[in-house]
Amino acid sequence: MDFTEKGFVFAPFDAKSDVVLIHPDELYKGEFNATAPRSEQTISLDESGKNEHIDLIKKGIKEIEKGRLQKVVLSRKIQVPNAKSPIKIFKTLLNTYPNAFGYLFHHPKVGTWCGATPETLVKVTNKKLVTMSLAATLPYIENEKPNWGNKEIEEQQMVSEYIGDKLAHTMERLEIDEAESVRAGNLWHLRSEVRGDMLPDLKIEQVIRALHPTPAVCGIPTTEAHEFIQANENYSRTFYTGFLGELNLQAQGELSLFVNLRCMELDDGTASIFVGGGITEASDPESEWIETQNKSRTMLGIL
Repeated sequence: MDFTEKGFVFAPFDAKSDVVLIHPDELYKGEFNATAPRSEQTISLDESGKNEHIDLIKKGIKEIEKGRLQKVVLSRKIQVPNAKSPIKIFKTLLNTYPNAFGYLFHHPKVGTWCGATPETLVKVTNKKLVTMSLAATLPYIENEKPNWGNKEIEEQQMVSEYIGDKLAHTMERLEIDEAESVRAGNLWHLRSEVRGDMLPDLKIEQVIRALHPTPAVCGIPTTEAHEFIQANENYSRTFYTGFLGELNLQAQGELSLFVNLRCMELDDGTASIFVGGGITEASDPESEWIETQNKSRTMLGIL
């Protein structure tokens, strides 16, 4: 596909794999009135898979030390029993994360996925582009501001610079804001807004290919990081860290796409959730494991 089609798109992490597009016969709009989310529950975390994930992180750090990578995003899959219906999970997601892009998606070739993602891949209206540079994670502690270390600040800066380089040749004008702390559920992230005016003859496909997969879900440089992930992560991401959203539904050339983070795949009696983190030369494997454990609370709490 060349992204001139009209519909709802669901695309995998691996750009060479098939993209699913649902063509609408009709569109319906409705209001969703969020109710107060339930109070935070205490979630007991399973330590299984720790050694394997720490070994994976050590491999990533070694690859960075060799000079082949600046950053690589490494993840793992957690499967848990689930008795909640997809609709009930979806409503809980919408109530818990009213500021995220919430979705519930089913397709015979793909199965059932749902999520509430905080990350925009790209929005375009009238040739005006908006995206974001998102990186770094700290747990949210009530009444405390996040205390970012050099590792997190440098990681976010790296992502901003990389997005700037990727988009520079496609834009008449490009602005990247200073990083700010943003809260997403029980986590803090660093985010910079990115805005630009697209060149008149630029095809939207070129923008999507330039941005996906982002350094926030893959690494820097993208091709080498992607190869490392495919060779070393012990599962296939499929649609985790892919992208999804509206394509030319409101008007031709207008799109609103999101990175498929904070998501889960639902199967008979089980839910698969996915957690990962950006690895740089300054990464500490034990701390990176703890970060993925903290991230897992988000979707485990929904279940």
